[in-house]
Amino acid sequence: MKSKKINNSLERLFEQRLSSFLNPKHPLFQLSDSIPFHSLSSDLDRGFSYGPGQPPLPIRLIIGLLIISHMYNISDEQVVVRWVENPYWQYFCGYDYFQFKMPCNPSSLTRWRHRLGQEGLNKILSMTIDLALKKKVVTRKELEKVIADTTVMEKNI
Repeated sequence: MKSKKINNSLERLFEQRLSSFLNPKHPLFQLSDSIPFHSLSSDLDRGFSYGPGQPPLPIRLIIGLLIISHMYNISDEQVVVRWVENPYWQYFCGYDYFQFKMPCNPSSLTRWRHRLGQEGLNKILSMTIDLALKKKVVTRKELEKVIADTTVMEKNI
């Protein structure tokens, strides 16, 4: 089943849009406009087919939650709960009206990771690396070498 689309329609005519009062210089506001969510969503949406059952959550929401979770180094439970409190996170995930309930069950993010698979997660990772290079946040030289600290400290038990 194809994923749902985020509804930012005129049904909510008398509510104020997040884009009208959030600070456009905020890093997440600027990042949301820099990430090619549309092309990424269409690439990842190809893995789904039409059929019976509940349509999956919007792909932009899931991508946004996964990115935020890694940016702030927080768990799936925390990202979903704190998403309700943060209008910048909601805007980053594609919502232009403030949401008052959790976007999904935290276990949905785990199922989405499995659904996207290694290939889908690699697309998201490569998109973030390409964006970092384009915005000159990192250089190619910095990406040539990876240092992983695997030191394990013994506990004094």
